[in-house]
Amino acid sequence: MNNCPCGSGIAYADCCEPVIKGVTAPETAEKLMRARYSAYANVETDFLFSTLHPDHRDGFDEKQTRDWAAKSDWEGLEIVNTENGGKDDASGTVEFIAHYAVKDKKNSHHEIASFMKHDGVWYFTDGAAPAVKQFVRAEPKVGRNDPCPCNSGKKYKKCCGK
Repeated sequence: MNNCPCGSGIAYADCCEPVIKGVTAPETAEKLMRARYSAYANVETDFLFSTLHPDHRDGFDEKQTRDWAAKSDWEGLEIVNTENGGKDDASGTVEFIAHYAVKDKKNSHHEIASFMKHDGVWYFTDGAAPAVKQFVRAEPKVGRNDPCPCNSGKKYKKCCGK
């Protein structure tokens, strides 16, 4: 059994392949997201174009998309969050992280993908990077010349700050 690239744990033939081949339609935005990831992994660029919302197809570069998909080793899809995008919804978002490698260099693509139904069919419309979350320290920052918090009696820069 060849597991589906989307990470569902289901065989590709029972998961994303029927969607990519047009045998079944994706019922949810997440199912379309998973199928699109599998399409990248299997270099199915016709599917990527056909599932792009008709109003958002300008600028789609099939050759560049095909080259990037073919040169990448697709290592896994992580669904972080979904909002709406169910069977009865008209739109939804899927936050995901796609893990891949190019020339043995590991990469990840983190995106919030937007989906919309058009004539009862789910389409990808756009993607955006998630907002960067600000880091907040639980304790005050230790300055270079402050005593080291390990209680060594040395300045931080001469102890743990080295």
